[in-house]
Amino acid sequence: MKFIIDNWYLIFVALASGSMLLWPVLKNASGGSLTPARAVQLINREKAVVIDVCETEEFAAGHVGGAKNVPLGQLEERLPTVVKNKALPVVLVCASGARANRAVAIAKKLGYDNAQAMAGGLKAWREASLPVEKA
Repeated sequence: MKFIIDNWYLIFVALASGSMLLWPVLKNASGGSLTPARAVQLINREKAVVIDVCETEEFAAGHVGGAKNVPLGQLEERLPTVVKNKALPVVLVCASGARANRAVAIAKKLGYDNAQAMAGGLKAWREASLPVEKA
């Protein structure tokens, strides 16, 4: 007990550093976000389908290579025709990631259990120096 009282600051520093190390792990576990590198692995290894939920003009300005454009407002109606196999992984992308996160909820409601939003959207894709196509 004397050790704890005499070295409280060391214990505090150990707990603070441990919590800082765990924060990113806990943050990503709850968000379910997908990194661009992991998205590439899903595309190459598991034949994931990339759906860009941006508006048509944004999609034409630049998008992930091979992505199919289904604007967020039309996702519920058009996703079943674009991705017929609900077992395939679906990577949802938008400019920043906000619309893609909303799209995940819609996709899961439609039965696409492997739907994931790419964290950071097209911006993160570009920052990772991955190829962008223009229509």
